[in-house]
Parts: sequence; C-alpha cells; structure tokens
Amino acid sequence: MKRLLVSIHDVGPRFEREVDLLLEQLARHVPLRALAMLVVPDHMGQHLLIPGSPFATRLRNWADQGVSMFAHGWFHRDDSVHDGMSARLRARHMTAGEGEFLGLDGPRAAQRMANARTLIAQITGRDVAGFIAPAWLYGVPARAALAQAGFALAEDHMTVWHPPSGRIVARGPVITWASRSRVRIAASLFAARVLPPLLGFAPVARVAVHPGDAHVPALRASIDRTLARMTRTHMPARYADLLAA
Repeated sequence: MKRLLVSIHDVGPRFEREVDLLLEQLARHVPLRALAMLVVPDHMGQHLLIPGSPFATRLRNWADQGVSMFAHGWFHRDDSVHDGMSARLRARHMTAGEGEFLGLDGPRAAQRMANARTLIAQITGRDVAGFIAPAWLYGVPARAALAQAGFALAEDHMTVWHPPSGRIVARGPVITWASRSRVRIAASLFAARVLPPLLGFAPVARVAVHPGDAHVPALRASIDRTLARMTRTHMPARYADLLAA
C-alpha cells in the first residue's frame, strides 16, 4: 500500500485562525486520524501554549480524534551564531531565521526537545508521535541529541527516520509551499506541479502546509489540486504506520 502523510506545521495559539482554515481544507481530502500537527510550544517566545487554555483544549480534542502530534521545536526561532559558510547559508536562505535547531549545542537541543515533549504530552494526554525541527533543519549536535531522546520518528526535507536506531523508514521530497515572497510562491507552485507525477509510484509521499499558505489563494488552490491527485495513488496514513510497516 502506498501511503500519503499530510501535516500542518507551526500549530499553536499564534496561528489558531490559520490552522482552522487549513484543517477545514485538508479534511476535505484526508480524515482527521490521518493528519499530523507540528506543535510549537512558544512561537517566537511570544505565544506560549498554556495547559488548560482554550487552544490547549482544542489541541487535546484533535488528539482525541486521532490527529498525530509532533513536537516542532520550542520557539521556532534561530538565535544561534552559525559557524561555517554552509550553516550560515542554510540559516539565511532556507528559512526566515526560523531554523531553531540548526545551531544549537547538544544540551540545549536536548532540553528544548524534552520540554516540548513534556508540555504537549501534558496537554494531549499521550506521548508525541515524534520530533520535527523547524524548517526541517538540524545541526550535528541536534541530530545527536535527537538520537538519544527516544522519539519514535523524525523527518527532514528528504527522509523520515527512527532516531534511536537511525533506520530510514521513508525517502523522497516533501511537497510544501512558501508564501514569504512572490518568487517563493512561484517556485513552490512549480514544485507542486512537478512533484506529484514523480511521486506517483513512491511508497510514501508527504504533503506539508504552513499557516502562511492560508492567506494566498493560489497556494490554497494548489494544495487542493495536489491532494486530489495524490489521494488517487496513495492512501492517507499516519506517520506511525511507517514503523508498523
């Protein structure tokens, strides 16, 4: 069976309206039990997810309906000073200063992972499905900390893996969109046209949406087209199904 994994990134009180819009849209293509939400506990240090708050209650309700909850960093903000040209280029061009785990040392990465896991589990009443770094960017220390943290799953742009063992459970690019500029919008629309035919025969395909997508009609239309096409060849599934397979 070919599997389709669909996720909403940057879930938290900062983007409650956008999450609602995207969830309503995705639910037309994928059942709730096959969706994943990537939860940011304190977006940019300004929007703390508080147990017992209205949004926390909604998060618990979504989890009760089967939505898989991933820890998605803590701040979703990159405060690190990067050593090396490669890291600086990735931090500058692959994300708008949001690659939180690209430059963290091991102890700080491990602590933020643990804090996020504990908070989300406290709110939802169950352990997280895994950890996914903001912007899919991991520095070497963060990857090492992740391998020791005991999360069941992690992913980057090209792979999904089991951190304790390092075993890769899915390969292939994630279909996603970018809304920060006209150039990025155009580039992501092009990728969303090209990738579905190439992934039609892949065992696992991934689609990820972000809050900014909710405000760009062209991106929302592209998301609908992409999911309509991918659900013809792939069955919506949970990330945890990859481990069962």
